[in-house]
Amino acid sequence: PVSRDHLLGTNDMGVDVFSELIHAGRVSLAVGILAAVISVSVGGVLGILAGYFKGVTGEFFTTVIDIFLLIPILPLMVILAAYLGQGWWNIVLAISFVGWCATARAVRAKVLQLREAMFVEALKGVGIRTRRILLDHMLPHVMEIVAAKFVLAVAGAMLSEAALSFIGLGDPTFSSWGMMVHYAFKRGGFSGGMWWWYLPPGVCIGFCTLGFILIGMHFESVRSQQVPSH
Repeated sequence: PVSRDHLLGTNDMGVDVFSELIHAGRVSLAVGILAAVISVSVGGVLGILAGYFKGVTGEFFTTVIDIFLLIPILPLMVILAAYLGQGWWNIVLAISFVGWCATARAVRAKVLQLREAMFVEALKGVGIRTRRILLDHMLPHVMEIVAAKFVLAVAGAMLSEAALSFIGLGDPTFSSWGMMVHYAFKRGGFSGGMWWWYLPPGVCIGFCTLGFILIGMHFESVRSQQVPSH
């Protein structure tokens, strides 16, 4: 149990829970940030393409986004994680594969407004290439959306990693907050009443994701109050 030598006690193997909690936090944050970077990047690119192009090209990208929005995220993520195998990088790929849809939808809505703006028509009129319009003019206008979605994506990825690890699909060679809860449940921490083993990682997951969510909500509220530029 908790003592002066072990601030959060030890687990069934005698490992100090406080030390493991600190080291596990690095893995949980790394998985959340990497998955968020990949998912937001993919969602931003597809959202810009779906919103800017008209005709068959735009409809194709829009259809891809709509299809992924209709698929249940958690079952698909579990299937991907089970198929790819145990490994923290596979967890990142599984989370990223299903986590880009919200960013793509928000970016597409913004680009749909921008493509009808007068400055875009002027750029097309003077012969500016499409790639330059997308990179130099569309991308800066959607960076606020991407930043807000990135923060929210980190929180979602951390929760997803914890869920996958808890059901046994995490990487057993790396200790994360989700894996700590998994081992506490598997090795009798819950049934034995060893709250110092499973409660601290659960609290860390809750407060850390809550912090990212509140930051993302702040970015969203600031962006919604701004007057659109023309």
